[in-house]
Amino acid sequence: MDEGLRRIRIVLVGTTHPGNIGSAARAMKTMGLTDLVLVDPQRFPSAEATALAAGADDILSSARIVPGLDEAIRDCIWVTGTSARRRGHSVPPLAPEPVARDLFRRAGQGPVAIVFGRESSGLTNDELDLCNALVQIPTDPAFSSLNLAAAVQVMAYVCRAAALEHVERPPEYDPDPPATQHELEGLFEHYLRALVRIEFLDPEKPRHLMRRLRHLYLRAGLSASEVRILRGILTHTERGGGRPSNRP
Repeated sequence: MDEGLRRIRIVLVGTTHPGNIGSAARAMKTMGLTDLVLVDPQRFPSAEATALAAGADDILSSARIVPGLDEAIRDCIWVTGTSARRRGHSVPPLAPEPVARDLFRRAGQGPVAIVFGRESSGLTNDELDLCNALVQIPTDPAFSSLNLAAAVQVMAYVCRAAALEHVERPPEYDPDPPATQHELEGLFEHYLRALVRIEFLDPEKPRHLMRRLRHLYLRAGLSASEVRILRGILTHTERGGGRPSNRP
């Protein structure tokens, strides 16, 4: 159980108040989560964060600070973003409990992440585009604003509940591990380049094609070898076709 929880990463993006970082660290520690990544926090380290961590100083001291969300999740095999509202995003948000069960199951294959946005505005659409799935905590619509640390506590709790439900099994060797976010970003960049080359996509008027392709493949949960196959097809397409090599 503990190993799976340690592979569930909490990512806080653009945190304004350092006290929220400390409170989030405390929420994590009470539920057995240890991996905290901070994306461009306004103030950290901070005495206020340490005070509100209330004993979770080890979570703060081991927290990593990175400049962008892409760096925070590049080694993850599945990323769930939190959002209080849809904002036209094509991926429907899920409830916390099934998301937590799915995250804990996937954590057996590699690191996964739950991403939380800024206190005032949440995650941008571009940041949500980096996520495989979205989760929405079902608050009262009349007062849906949830404190950042409270949101972390809710998600940390459902992850621990999922771990407690899990029946321990010996790890199985997976000859085809899931693709990391870094590998998927390489696929999307390759798609864009290939679609422009074959004049299927006008780079000046991309509309929503690339966003829809991202959402399609992120939901699919591609394996590393599947990404290589798709990139092999794209490379062949860029070269103008011809006899296939039969190799990914």
